[in-house]
Amino acid sequence: MNGYEKQLEFLSWEYGMFFHFGIRSFYPGHKDWDNRDMPPENFDPTALDCEQWIRVAKEAGAKYAILTTKHHDGFALWPSKYSNYSVAQTPWKNGKGDVVREFVDACRKYGLKVGLYYSPAQWGKYSISFSNAKEYDDYFINQLGELLTQYGKIDYLWFDGCGSEGHEYDKARIVEAIGNMQPDILTFCDPEWTPGVRWIGNEDGYASLSNPLVVSSTDFSELATEEQKLSSAVFLPAECDCKLRSTWFWDLNEETIKSTEELFGMYEMSVGHGSNFLINIGPDSRGLLPDADVERILELGKRIKESYGEPKSFSAPVKVGDIYTLTNVETDMPDWSTDPKKERLSNCVVIEEDLKNGQSVESFSIYAYLPAYKHKRILVFEGKTIGHKVICKFSAMRASKYEIVINSHNGDYAINNIKVFYVK
Repeated sequence: MNGYEKQLEFLSWEYGMFFHFGIRSFYPGHKDWDNRDMPPENFDPTALDCEQWIRVAKEAGAKYAILTTKHHDGFALWPSKYSNYSVAQTPWKNGKGDVVREFVDACRKYGLKVGLYYSPAQWGKYSISFSNAKEYDDYFINQLGELLTQYGKIDYLWFDGCGSEGHEYDKARIVEAIGNMQPDILTFCDPEWTPGVRWIGNEDGYASLSNPLVVSSTDFSELATEEQKLSSAVFLPAECDCKLRSTWFWDLNEETIKSTEELFGMYEMSVGHGSNFLINIGPDSRGLLPDADVERILELGKRIKESYGEPKSFSAPVKVGDIYTLTNVETDMPDWSTDPKKERLSNCVVIEEDLKNGQSVESFSIYAYLPAYKHKRILVFEGKTIGHKVICKFSAMRASKYEIVINSHNGDYAINNIKVFYVK
């Protein structure tokens, strides 16, 4: 599978779950870069159950999962021989435990794609110095070597750019090392390293309705003050990462869990705007997902399934020129426009573009035909890009048919699918 095919496969995953877990999970109230010491002696998740995490993720509809193997604090969730700050220095399982192993095994058991997060930067008492660039890159590659050679096939490697603004990595050397260890891996990183997946530019879970997949600049760090200009335009699908609570790691803040309604909106404005949705839950100091978090994320999964699991009864799209028409199969029934007891409402059209030859559609319109005056149409939605998927919502109506008109496109285009829904 070449790089472009891997990127398209990534878009088909659509929805992933992030698990921020580490030494911070045992120090509530601590924050990134606060220089407060977090001794490894407190790391002891006596009820750790990565299978619980992944069972919940799968039930909620996620197709992939990502674990923070090493965050900015430098603590490694595997027994790294290149660090004196890892699970090997903790009382958990007498220093013989390996969270990465348990996580990877759980993902494979439940059929989720395996993602590993790694922060190149780090701070604090146990950190490796940035003063010698080559030695630090050696350390970086050595730790990646442990992660990418000891746990089988890794589908997704997620680099956090935060904190690395002042260090110039030997990109070519690092990318070559990763490719040698995991030839089929997909990366979330600075695209000047290797094109993979780009950050959407916020941690709120939203993508713009206009969302081109070929870009010439990207956001790469929350600490950066402007976008990074790329040497040339490149195909880069985006991922919208976000938090279930107000913090990435578990903390004493259950009251900040977002509502199902807000989370559902984030799903519709990430996956529904042609990007992937990556939502974070922080396992607690027991090593379990808290009950309240589980309840909310399962509510979200239920809402997504109820809303987009079963399309309304419309015909397959018929294409004439640049117009696709879908007709309601019940339109000719005698009571079509008069019986209020028959729920024949719709308020959403979902369109998927065939991206095998690139993203082409630049603008489109959706027209709905009225229930009684079936020959009359009204404009209900105007959009720009389509990409992997675009969710187009408007007010509920008893439409007899819909027309999707492709107004402009860059080269040839193809539409994979069009479906109609009623989203309550």
